[in-house]
Amino acid sequence: MESSTSVAGEVLPHGEAPADKMPGHWLLAKMGKRVLRPGGRELTRQLLAALAIGEEDDVVEFAPGLGVTARMALSGRPRSYVAVERDREAAATVEGYLMGPSQRCVVASAEDTGLPSASANVVYGEALLSMQPATTKTRIVAEAARLLRPGGYYGIHELCLVPDDLDQAIRDNIQSGLSSEIHVGVRPLTSSEWRGVLETAGLATVAEHTVPMRLLNPARLVRDEGLLRSLLFAWNVARHPVARRRVWNMRKVFHRYRHNLAAIALVARKPLI
Repeated sequence: MESSTSVAGEVLPHGEAPADKMPGHWLLAKMGKRVLRPGGRELTRQLLAALAIGEEDDVVEFAPGLGVTARMALSGRPRSYVAVERDREAAATVEGYLMGPSQRCVVASAEDTGLPSASANVVYGEALLSMQPATTKTRIVAEAARLLRPGGYYGIHELCLVPDDLDQAIRDNIQSGLSSEIHVGVRPLTSSEWRGVLETAGLATVAEHTVPMRLLNPARLVRDEGLLRSLLFAWNVARHPVARRRVWNMRKVFHRYRHNLAAIALVARKPLI
């Protein structure tokens, strides 16, 4: 089982790993950052607005993480909500903010949830596919399509390469640079490639939004976290030399490739027939 620790009552996978080895997103979480999606709250709100979750919806979320988006989705009072979280201890944290028999968390992978076919009309996941190889991306999207009833919607929020005809050498540099600093394989796609992955599962894109990837930009940090939590995050990073070096290096990579790296939200629909 992956090691974990608790920060402010939340269990973080890899939490006991050394700061120089921990995956970048969990290091940011350990330092106090709660919004870990590449497009921040802004793009998450656009994704949820496009999904328009309401009281008649049966929702499945892949890899809810710290539950920031889950809480936003649950404010729409869906008929049912199922989180799919592969880490058992993180799943225990998810259970902590779920209420009643219509909200639950299953310990499973997004590519093999074990949930019944056609059991949802909304499925979504964020910052999940970008870290998967091509074959796993395809399997996760196929699983989302399997879970959806005809006419249902699948939403994603991921890293995106721009423009569509980005030179392969630059793509390779971005992938290696991000993977090296985040300590997780990062394999973003262009917007047309993301649409293509959805189309391979028989899903048709009906909404698309992009924003700059400014995860560690000070202004974005304040918009995502609020002033007090942003100051706490900065204080925690400043007090830990290894974390400070890694966060600075991640920010440098994001800045270096700022013209070729964005965040994208897509919503695709499963055909009625």
